[in-house]
Amino acid sequence: MPSLLEEIAILNNRVSAAHLPKPIQEKAAGQIERLTRLSGRDYTLEADMTIRWIDWITALPWENRVLSPLDLSRAKQILDRNHYGLDEIKVRILEYLAVMKLRQTPNVQIGHARAPILLLVGLVGTGKTTLAYSIAQALNRPIVRIPFGGMGSARDLRGQSRLHSEAEPGQVVKGLKLAGVKNPIMLLDELDRVADEARHDIMGVLVELLDPEQNKAFLDHYLDVPLDLSEVVFIATANNTNNIATAVMDRLEPLSMPSYTDDQKIIIAKDYLLPQARQEAGIPAEALIFDNDAWPLIVRPLGFDAGIRTLQRTIQGLSRKAAMDIVSGQNQPIHVTKDNFKHYMGEW
Repeated sequence: MPSLLEEIAILNNRVSAAHLPKPIQEKAAGQIERLTRLSGRDYTLEADMTIRWIDWITALPWENRVLSPLDLSRAKQILDRNHYGLDEIKVRILEYLAVMKLRQTPNVQIGHARAPILLLVGLVGTGKTTLAYSIAQALNRPIVRIPFGGMGSARDLRGQSRLHSEAEPGQVVKGLKLAGVKNPIMLLDELDRVADEARHDIMGVLVELLDPEQNKAFLDHYLDVPLDLSEVVFIATANNTNNIATAVMDRLEPLSMPSYTDDQKIIIAKDYLLPQARQEAGIPAEALIFDNDAWPLIVRPLGFDAGIRTLQRTIQGLSRKAAMDIVSGQNQPIHVTKDNFKHYMGEW
């Protein structure tokens, strides 16, 4: 275990190499100076807390950015490849990206996110989260997800003062560290599902997080220094908007995700879900074949479902069953028909 003096030398090197904003660099230098005054003693709790704080400060992407130019044609290709239908939603997303492109700095493509913040609203399984990941792919930026389902305290977002021994930064800071750039996509997932007792406080933090006039100096209680989040692209999801504060909704642009019809699900199953499931199961395309008249029975085994998550699990399970038959030596190809589909799906 290094001595405190050795730790101080390491920390000085980290601070010098981290390209910190000047006020934060000066604060870090002051903290290291305090550590130096403790160097004649054994490790103390204060020394450990200061070292952890500097570790976090120097690990954040203060200047690192993704500099990829925004290509709307490529973005459209990615959206069309990853998602069937949703034509109106795709048009709205491309409009959103077009605004972002126009708001970029003319000479350096750093992409300040000044377009309205998208809120994807829809029932479970309608593709909200996967659509957010497709937008990140289109922008060629890393994406970090902050789950709001069951979030019970605003400290989960904003962190806790490091005066508490168990304190740590909030999810926003952790997301920036994980992304490694200051302009990632930050997915605020299931905004409507925070714990009731913490809803007011969490919504208050969200207002600051999503307001472009305030998020230029977002304050995490653990770091206790302002963070510039103006280049982060926020995307939010929710099952409905009933539990989202009006002040938060004022900063969002809701996009309603439609439910899928059975005909649409059949196309999605054939063209998207089945190829993916076959690949995951290691089954060649020619080794697992479906009759067209089997698909309606597979798509709706238990009644109507607005999303495709159940259908995806059904096809994955069916593919695993087919894989077992193939490994057991059954003649190929495996042919799924309306007469034998229950063998692969089980009895419903």
